Order: sequence, then structure tokens, then C-alpha cells
Amino acid sequence: MKRLLPLAFALLKFVSGYFLISPQYDLQRDEYLYLNQGQHLAWGYLEVPPLMAAQGWVSMALGGGFFWVKFWPFLWGAATLYLVMRLAQRLGGGWFATALAGTCYLGTAFARLNLLFQPNSFEVSGFVLALYGLAAYQQTQRPRWLYLLGLALGLGLLNKYTTLFFIAALGGALLLTPWRRLLGQRHFWGAAGLALLLWLPNLAWQIRHGIPFRHHMQLLHDSQLVHVEAAEFWKMQLLMCIGAVWVWVPGLLALLLSRALRPYRAVGLVVVLGIGLQALLHGKDYYTLGYYPVLFSFGAWWWEMRFRQFGGLHQPGAGRWRPVALLALVSLPLLLLLPILPFIYPLRSPAAMAALRPRFAALGLYRWEDGQNHALPQDYADMRGWREMADKTWAAYQSLPDSVRAHTLIKCDNYGEASALNYYCARRAMPLAHSFNGSFLYWYPERADWQAIIMVDDEPDAELISHFASCRVVGQVQDPYAREKGTAISVGIKPDSAIISRANREHRAALAEWENLAPRPR
Repeated sequence: MKRLLPLAFALLKFVSGYFLISPQYDLQRDEYLYLNQGQHLAWGYLEVPPLMAAQGWVSMALGGGFFWVKFWPFLWGAATLYLVMRLAQRLGGGWFATALAGTCYLGTAFARLNLLFQPNSFEVSGFVLALYGLAAYQQTQRPRWLYLLGLALGLGLLNKYTTLFFIAALGGALLLTPWRRLLGQRHFWGAAGLALLLWLPNLAWQIRHGIPFRHHMQLLHDSQLVHVEAAEFWKMQLLMCIGAVWVWVPGLLALLLSRALRPYRAVGLVVVLGIGLQALLHGKDYYTLGYYPVLFSFGAWWWEMRFRQFGGLHQPGAGRWRPVALLALVSLPLLLLLPILPFIYPLRSPAAMAALRPRFAALGLYRWEDGQNHALPQDYADMRGWREMADKTWAAYQSLPDSVRAHTLIKCDNYGEASALNYYCARRAMPLAHSFNGSFLYWYPERADWQAIIMVDDEPDAELISHFASCRVVGQVQDPYAREKGTAISVGIKPDSAIISRANREHRAALAEWENLAPRPR
């Protein structure tokens, strides 16, 4: 019976996700990439480790529909919610602490996070599983919990490299507390060995390809992290979980200062060191989300202990107001979420979202990675225009003579365009789209016999047009709310050898830059 409440919450979390996304939105840009990676299984990619691709492969093998694409973030969100509530119970919390920990998770940024097929959902789940294992080991001293910790870290490294920062924070927390005794235990090193064993194939892939992770981090810093300001970072730490700030702040303070929670102090230090490390490295604000859920568990336990101490949470004969007051407190994180609900779940139309901008722009909800405010939140703009782009590219391809189609290259400016075209045209007799962006560099076909090139990018300039017998724009993305608005679909007929050779050289140079190699002439 004790586990029914966490299971009920987890089931609700999983099922409700399918009803919280309006059909006016397509999949998000990154979701197409991970699905596309699933069609090119490998032990590594330029953007992320292989776990996302494995999930993408399963989704596409099962038809690639909305249900199977969203299955993974909904699953990891439900699993995280279950762990958060079970941790509150393991600490000794009753129904109040259990339910409050659950609504804190449901009523904060995790509601948004678990809507998208991205590495972030599993990252948070992995961090929570690791800290759950650490806390459970403290209670039981059973080695299996250390191996659960190792499993969580190993899978986390196969999901996202930010797990390395979590491991650094974990290591620092162990050294700063009596938990450093673990360093002398064989099961601790066995768990560390398990994590390394799981990560080893991806680590070998990184080494074999010149450690492209370094180039990825440099690009990320130059294009996105350079816009991260310290004040904005700390403001978002408050706003992301604002509805539960009255729970997670006491939870963190209790972990660091309370005598009753002294055995779990390492958990609190992991949170402090992990968030501090991201601040120091100018990480994106949401990189820290995985550190907060366990604070909901400890904070909810802390509140329940206060109620027991000052009035008997379950005292016989207590006034009728007490159950009502407790239910109100449990509901508070959800109620506080209501004002920003349109930014959590994409249920409103793009026009309705754009109309909200004057009221909410000051909170940074309309700010994109370029540091500027736009008509829609970036994720919402990244869910528009893809079907239109695919349909217009398909029409451009259909307009070519039959003899030319087999020798046609579809070249896109970025991974989002190429991935979306491959997703929506998967059942159309059209060649795969390619790009020089990210992992698409590994899949680009270097050929010299192209008779036509369909370009999905800005309108071609005069210098580019001069390399074709004819070149014209045949369509553009017209959706006013799409991030890809204005992207042109151009058809170039009979490209000359100079432009084909230049494209092949650019491909080799771009790949060499990622792999830290000198480009090899061909």
C-alpha cells in the first residue's frame, strides 16, 4: 500500500503528457535530430553520447509516431517522480511528505522538461537515481545501492556529458564528509568500475575520433554560453522551481545544517557543488535542474516533521481544518504554476502566446539563445514550420525530371532542417537530406555526379548561382511563428565540378575541425 501513492502519481504524470501538447505544434528541432541519429546507430555522435539514438531507433522501429517519440520523456519523468516520492518515504515521511514531494516535482520546471524527447529528461532521472542510491546505502549499508549509483552514473555518461560535472560534485561531497570512508571499500570501486564499463564504448569512440566533445564545448561556449550572465543564471535558479522554493530551500538547509540529516549531508553538498560548478563555468540555467528533485524529498520530510512537532500531524481529535490545510499545502506548488502554465504546456495557439509577450518578456521567457526576445518562446518557435518545409522540399524534388532525381543532393543549412525532412519524408521516395552541421558530417555522401542540388537555406547569392546552369528559389517557409521563417528551398540544375569539389572540401574540413585533424586531400 505504501507504494501506491507514488505509483499513482507516476502513472498520472506519464498519461497526462499525451494530452498537454496542442496539435498546432510539430516536434521540436532537437527531437528530429535524435530520431535521425537512431537511423545511424553508433557508440557516439558529435552532439551527444549514444543513449538518445538508441531510444530514437526504438521509436522509429515502432512507427515513429507521436506516442513513441514522447514515450521516453514521459517515462523518465514518471520514473523521476516515483523516486522523489519514494525517497520522502524512505526518510520516514507519511502521506503528506510523499504527496508534497510529488506536487513539487509536478508544479515546477520539470513539467516542461519532460515534454520533449531530449537528453535532459534522462539526465534528471539519472541524477535522482544516483542520489537515491546514495541515501539508501546510508540507511542500509547494502552494497546493491552502491551498484545502483554506479549504474545511474554509467547510463548518465551514455546520455549526456554533463554527468561528468555531477561526478565531480559527488567526488567533492564525499571527500568533504565522513563518506570518504567509501574510498576504502571494494564495493565502491566496484560501482565505479561498473560506471566506467558502461561508458567505455563511448569513451573509446571519443578517443578514436579525436575527442570531438572539446570542439562541441567550444562551439557551445561561443554561440550560447557567452550570452549567459551570472545574474540571469541565479535568477533562473529561483524561477525554475519558484512554486516549491518554500520546500527545497528548507530541504537544502536541513541537509547542510540539521543534526537529524547529518548522515545525508553529502547529498546536500552534491547539490551545492554541482550548481556552483555550473555557475562557475557559465552553464545554462537548466543544466542544474537535476540537482533539485531530491531537495523536494528532504524539504517535504522537514515540513512533515515540523507539523508533527508542533501539533500532531495525525493527532486524534484535531480540528477539521487540519486535513484541509494540509491538502492546501500539498496543492500549493500546482496552484503557483497556474500563472505561467502557458509556458509549461504548449496548449495555446502561437498567436495567443505571442499576445502574452508584453506581460512575460521581463521574466526571460521569450529570450532565445541569441540573447534577444522574440514572438514566441524558443522551444515553441522550434515546433513550427517543419511540415511546411518538408512538403515544399518534396514538391521541389517532384518537379525534377525522373532522370535527374537519382542524382539529386538535398543539402540543408542545419541539423534541424535535415532531420525534419528525413522524418516527414521517410515514406516518400526522396533521397535523405544532408548537412554539414553536427553528426550529419558523418553521413554526407561525397560524389561527383550530382545533376541537381536542392538547397534548404537562405536564398542563394549571385556567386553560388553562377555555378549552376539554372538556379531558382521554388519555396520559402511562410509560417510567421517558426524559427525557420524565411528559410528558402532552392533548386540548382547541373552544378559544375568546381562547386561540387568545393562542397566536398568544405565537408572534409568541417569534419577535420571536429576531430582535431588536418583535412586530408582527395
